[in-house]
Amino acid sequence: MAKRFRMSTALDVDDLLLECIPYAIKLANEKYKFDPPITIHEVNKWGKLNNRADIIFEFFKDPEFFRNQPVIKGAKEFVRKLSEITEVYIATSIYPQFMGIRAEKILKEFPEIPESHIYMGSSKELLNVDILFDDGMHNVFKSNAAYPILMRRPWNQNATGMLAVNNYDEFLKLVEVITKSYSFRATKLENPGIVVLIGPSGASKTEVAEELIKTTNSLEKLVSYTTGNLGFKASGWYKNVKKEKFNSMLDSGELFESTMYAGIGYGSRKEDIDEILNKNKSVLAIMDICGAMSLKTNYKNVITVYIKKDKRTLLSEILDKDITNEEKVSRIISVDDERRNAEICDYEIDFTTVEETSLNIKKLLQII
Repeated sequence: MAKRFRMSTALDVDDLLLECIPYAIKLANEKYKFDPPITIHEVNKWGKLNNRADIIFEFFKDPEFFRNQPVIKGAKEFVRKLSEITEVYIATSIYPQFMGIRAEKILKEFPEIPESHIYMGSSKELLNVDILFDDGMHNVFKSNAAYPILMRRPWNQNATGMLAVNNYDEFLKLVEVITKSYSFRATKLENPGIVVLIGPSGASKTEVAEELIKTTNSLEKLVSYTTGNLGFKASGWYKNVKKEKFNSMLDSGELFESTMYAGIGYGSRKEDIDEILNKNKSVLAIMDICGAMSLKTNYKNVITVYIKKDKRTLLSEILDKDITNEEKVSRIISVDDERRNAEICDYEIDFTTVEETSLNIKKLLQII
């Protein structure tokens, strides 16, 4: 009998399976008694930071650090589950003198991964795998995997456009979506349910969403939280909070899903979603693919609709936005990466006009 094809997944190790930066922060706070203690939110970019958090690099020279790295909570169960779905490989970048320690740790903690499946080196773009899962956005940007996926961390908050998740459950859901192996796939909106509009910056998601709310009785908007000033058009869909408040909501679990886009935080509260559903209304949300996977992980009847717009028009829309030049550059760079997001959405709609696009979505999902 022919052997069933299995997709292949390469997993990073540091801050994906084993604690690295949080562990180094813990050691630094214990050794130097920082007051207030260093927090993970201070490590907001990759590499040296030119602030007090740079002290963590001291520990990366110690072999005992790599020998004693804690396994991230849930990592062992995650690898077991993933091994049932795909072939699992390790892709880890580590100093040559510590490679033996790293290999020993992986084989001990994750016995499902064969020794022959461990790759050590910084050129992860050389790997021929279907899926790469990594917290380093430089690795995701350069990857030749069909689906490079980012694990959201404070140091990759400026990543835009790429597939990204917040945790293991969202990643496993995304793998299910990619492989088309999940058992529940909505074809129409079961009331009450959740509709998520997805698309690149400039795709007129907010305008289409406003039209849907205005012309239907069964949908209610989900108001989310953001650290950015998004302008008048989006103001009714977001509550602006300071970054410190946003981080506090994250740390306390008040935000059940969150993402960073071009350095701006976005997040939603489960209580707000449940409140709408309990009214027997369906939720209408504007999110990136990261937020959508959070919803698909936590709710059954979630339909994702990707709004597609001509690239030239998209770029013109981005350039006309009242945002900083840095934000414009980030959004322009992400336009091509957004195409991967379209492939895993339930539906893709070509944008024509706000009114016609809204009407087409209503017909497609049988919304009244």
